[in-house]
Amino acid sequence: MKLVPEVPFYQWLPASPYAKIFCWLHNFRGFFFELQFAMKTRITFLILLAVAALLPAQSSKPAKKVALTLTDEKGLAIKGYDPVAYFTLNKATQGSESFTAQYQGATYRFLSAEHRDRFQKDPAKYVPQFGGYCAWAVGNNYTAPADPEAWKIVDGKLYLNYNSKVQQRWMADEANLIQKAAKNWPDLHN
Repeated sequence: MKLVPEVPFYQWLPASPYAKIFCWLHNFRGFFFELQFAMKTRITFLILLAVAALLPAQSSKPAKKVALTLTDEKGLAIKGYDPVAYFTLNKATQGSESFTAQYQGATYRFLSAEHRDRFQKDPAKYVPQFGGYCAWAVGNNYTAPADPEAWKIVDGKLYLNYNSKVQQRWMADEANLIQKAAKNWPDLHN
């Protein structure tokens, strides 16, 4: 046996002006909280939608443009390694201060006068692709320095990578990353 009826408690109150005001305030409070929740939900949704719309646009643009050729503080390209030696000796070899040449604002060192002369006849054949920056990074639309010891010649072109681990990742998708890097490179450098 139930002594309390199953109706809202404010309906038990005697019919008086105060009871009517209490009922109205109680209903208004519920309506207000529902309205406030609905507005917060809509505003949150709109903010998330705006952020989502902006993210792809930001990630597709590089943060800053870099110099055409990566050089150290002395202006040396490839950290002083001989670019011709990669092709002729099939290994990374430090160049000599005695044999240098300038190309695109960078100084290249060579193991011998013969290597320097070959370079001067056709520098584009010997310089690393993407200005000597990491090929994997350029393929992913950003730049990173490269290690002259992490290199590979593909289709007669020299590619450098950040380190040997990154080079392994690059080699796993080499053709695709070279194609992407060629597309990205013009927007990454000055």
